[in-house]
Amino acid sequence: MKKPMPSKLLAFAIVLLIVMISSIFEIVKTSDTSVDKKYITNKEKSEQVKAEAYVEEMKPKIEEELRKEDIHHFIKAVTFEDKVNINPMGRIVVNGYINDNPDKFDFSAALIYESNKVDGISYSQDVSDRFRDWSEYSKEVKDKYIKTAYPDKKEREQYLRDIGELK
Repeated sequence: MKKPMPSKLLAFAIVLLIVMISSIFEIVKTSDTSVDKKYITNKEKSEQVKAEAYVEEMKPKIEEELRKEDIHHFIKAVTFEDKVNINPMGRIVVNGYINDNPDKFDFSAALIYESNKVDGISYSQDVSDRFRDWSEYSKEVKDKYIKTAYPDKKEREQYLRDIGELK
């Protein structure tokens, strides 16, 4: 049997040492990352809790803003969903619906933390139609729009009841 040459043994030892050091470095790096992730997750949870508390505080103002738009007094009830989101721009977003109809009468309100005001509200077309001030339009334009938007007679009658033109 031949004895391994010292240079081959030395090269093998160096490669083994490099592999071990790389492994140790990777383990340390991974454990540091998990600590950072835990910190970020806790920070995000803290922000989420603050956002949810702020939404609770702002719900009356959101409802007030909706009712300002409701010139026909269509709104009987406002319901907010439990889920609160913080969008990438830092706005707090809460969704909800009107008159127990989440499929037709939904809205989304955006808040800026600690601004004490509603930054914006968007709502479905059905809600928008019920907030529309028809006094700005001729009767012909109004009738044509309503017949086009609500081709079903029952829906059209419900719409007219919602805006107070039909009992």
